[in-house]
Amino acid sequence: MQKTVGLTRVGSGRASAGRGQRNNFGFHLSNVSYDGKIAGLYDLEETLGRGHFAVVKLARHVFTGEKVAVKVIDKTKLDEISRAHLFQEVRCMKLVQHPNVVRLYEVIDTQTKLYLILELGDGGDLYDYIMRHENGLDQESARHYFRQVVHAISYCHQLHVVHRDLKPENVVFFEKLGMVKLTDFGFSNKYNPGQKLETSCGSLAYSAPEILLGDSYDAPAVDIWSLGVILYMLVCGHPPFQEANDSETLTMIMDCKYTVPPHVSEGCRRLIGRMLQRDPANRATLEEIANDPWLQDGAAALPPAHYLPLVSREHLTEDDHAIILQKMVNGNIATKEEILDALDKDEYNNITATYFLLAERKLRAQRQEQAQMISRRQPPPPPAPPPPLEPDPKV
Repeated sequence: MQKTVGLTRVGSGRASAGRGQRNNFGFHLSNVSYDGKIAGLYDLEETLGRGHFAVVKLARHVFTGEKVAVKVIDKTKLDEISRAHLFQEVRCMKLVQHPNVVRLYEVIDTQTKLYLILELGDGGDLYDYIMRHENGLDQESARHYFRQVVHAISYCHQLHVVHRDLKPENVVFFEKLGMVKLTDFGFSNKYNPGQKLETSCGSLAYSAPEILLGDSYDAPAVDIWSLGVILYMLVCGHPPFQEANDSETLTMIMDCKYTVPPHVSEGCRRLIGRMLQRDPANRATLEEIANDPWLQDGAAALPPAHYLPLVSREHLTEDDHAIILQKMVNGNIATKEEILDALDKDEYNNITATYFLLAERKLRAQRQEQAQMISRRQPPPPPAPPPPLEPDPKV
């Protein structure tokens, strides 16, 4: 039986010694050209989305050919508060490595730009998916996706990371994997158990009343409120609090007034109500949500989280590990010693990005091969019965 090499990479993300300067963020500095390439490492392609300070582009990792998403942040437009949010986003994304969280591969920092190299989804976001279903998803599909978001947030809270901007736009589809993943940790933060936070942030339609009031608040409870809004949207097709203007929407949130359509089952209706509680002390905990009868229904049909596709939860054989190392050495990515050192230190640079992109490709190929083997083992379906004989008109 072959030994395996663990690929867990939860760590500090320290930059390689001798491979560039550090700035105040502590990230690896690389030379970046503006002709559609990032330091010769990524070919930038079309724009996938835009924000106030950032643009998200499709890109190709030059060495492996793998597609990634690149979030390009213009640091010249950031004030001190925005810089602090950016620092927290990167810090939290490095910390949270989970099958249902979009993976951060690499951080490239320059004088004016910060580049976050991210896992690329292939199916758009949950908001657009919901908008294509006028009355919401069927409850089996809604349960399937909501359960995965709960898994992601539960893991975040175990690490004392609060997201604070949970909404369908920040849930990305990975259709080939049959799953959704949480993204955009721009408002996330670390908290201590029992600590009250004070920063008001997030999007109005998904924000808990205590955030909108400007009160200090319990960190986990605000994410739970947002989970309630997401589940409502999944089964209803529209937000629970969406009026003609922001003032009316704010009033509805403060009064916690919403209507659940009659097609939603009693169990789902009850779970929504347990999360959309005006008083945060009365909201269901994540453990209670995970164990809710409605969410548990059909849970056995889903694989446990550690079986879901994610390289940091899987293992390569020693042979596969050696093959990847040799491929990188032959490609002049780094020496074997430098690669092993970067992996050991949990860095987020081109060395580790290349290694994990190659590792994930290897694991995808293995899963496809296993699926084909299983398919070949399945007995062929029985032949269809012959059609009934037409009666002989002569008889």
